[in-house]
Formats: sequence, structure tokens, C-alpha cells
Amino acid sequence: MELRVLQYFLAVAREQSITAAAESLFLSQPTLSRQLKDLEEELGKRLFIRGKRQITLTEEGMLLRKRAEEIMELVKKAEDEISLSDAVIAGNITVGAGETDGMRILTRAANALQKEHPLIHFHVVSGDKVSVIEDLDRGLIDFGLLFGPVDTVKYERLRIPHRDTWGVLMRKDSPLAEKPSLTVEDLWDKPLILSRQALISSDLRDFFADEHEKLNVVATYNLIYNGSLMVDEGIGYAVCFDKLVYAMGESGLCFRPLSPHVEAVPSLVWKKYQVFTKATSLFLQKLREHIGE
Repeated sequence: MELRVLQYFLAVAREQSITAAAESLFLSQPTLSRQLKDLEEELGKRLFIRGKRQITLTEEGMLLRKRAEEIMELVKKAEDEISLSDAVIAGNITVGAGETDGMRILTRAANALQKEHPLIHFHVVSGDKVSVIEDLDRGLIDFGLLFGPVDTVKYERLRIPHRDTWGVLMRKDSPLAEKPSLTVEDLWDKPLILSRQALISSDLRDFFADEHEKLNVVATYNLIYNGSLMVDEGIGYAVCFDKLVYAMGESGLCFRPLSPHVEAVPSLVWKKYQVFTKATSLFLQKLREHIGE
């Protein structure tokens, strides 16, 4: 399978038309059709459903599109890293992370680095622990900011001096808002809104102990902003970190920590034996300076 053919495939998937894709690629329609047919024969799978007005992807076609986009992204990343001049320090630093106030430490280091090297660009890809590890393993990101245990056989890590406090986001008119903190007994029969991060957190599983199977989980979220909207509409109580949603002053929401206190400490993680670019190497060095390691 050639990269050129993958580019042809992605163009057809994007345009949903062989004619339009051929025009964008400056190819004749018969040439493009032949390339796509050869690709289907090579894979032994049908990739397209050819309709009268447009082309749609089969299930196998959608999978190939996802993988092809990842491959082309890696190719572009490699080209950018290799083509950079030795005289100029430039490039991209990509960090995958969940929602945490600890990201401030990384952004401060990135800001300081960009003042010294303006051609370095800092990118954050939001996601939970599962998706961040997947992107890290595929080489789509340079670092992951993770909570909980880290597989030290596969990854190196740098502990970030920050602690996030677990608690519950709720409406101010909720009965539990009168309490300064919440115990497991306060929550186990309440309608809860959880993230996938919360579901797999060892700290929270310890907090709920045997009660976690009894939890009344009525909704889930990936980003806490969406979770806060569900809270505001009265769906339930969102279990999350503190300081991620404005819950003071005129806000109709409030945050209450768990009792006993439950905290999570993040780590910056990267693959073992990873070859760093100049930009990523300098970022790690700058981050270590900022946290005083």
C-alpha cells in the first residue's frame, strides 16, 4: 500500500465523489477509479458504496480512513522534524491531557520556551487517560499528562508538583450544597454524572470501596464543560476535579470536596527510548527547570 494511493483514497472520502476528487488531484477519472479498485483488491475488502450522486464509505472504508489520516499525520510530522534547519530551533510540541489545573505548569514552561524560540509551537489534545495513551503509543503526541499508575516498563515519567482535589459539582439549590464536604454515604444513592477518567480512577474506587457497584450513574461526560451543563439542567451531580468550572459568585453551581479528602497527582509521560526533537527536548528541560527538579 503506497502513501500516494492513501492520499487518493482520502481525497475520495473527503469529496464523496470520484469526479471531484480526480479534479482536486489533477488526475483523470479512469486513472483514479483504477487506483481505488486496485486498493480494494489488495485489501480484499470493499471500501466504497457507489451511489448515483455520491460515494459513501463501508465499515472497512471508515476504518481505513481513520488509519490513513493517522499515517499521513505522522508522515507530515516526520517531514517537518527532518526538514528543519540546524540553525533554527523550531517545531511542534504536542501534549495529550485530561482536564486539570495542573496544565498551568506545562503552559508556563511552554510560554517561557516560546519567548526564547518563537518558532516552537505548543499543542494540547484533550482526552481521557485511555485516549491519551492510545495517541502516545501511535506516536501522534509527544507527551501525555496522566493520573494514576504508569507502566514504567513502557514509559518514562516526570511527576508534576500539583494536586487535584476530587469532589462534586452541583447546583447551589441542591440539598447537598449545605454540606462543607461529602462522604460516600451522601452520594451512593444520588444521580451521578461521571467521566471515564472517574470510572477508572484508583483513588475514587478506593473512596467508594464496595459501594461503586451501587452508584446511580445517570450520565457520563468527556469534557467537564458538558458535564456542568447537565448539572445546571438538574440531571445530577458531577464528580470531577476542583477549579475546572467557575462555581463561585454569580454562578448557579458550587463544588464540594469529598471526605475523606481524595487527591490526584499528575505525571508527564513519554515512551521509553523516544527520540526527541530539539523542540521537545528543550521543552522537557524547561519544564524540569520550572518545577525545580
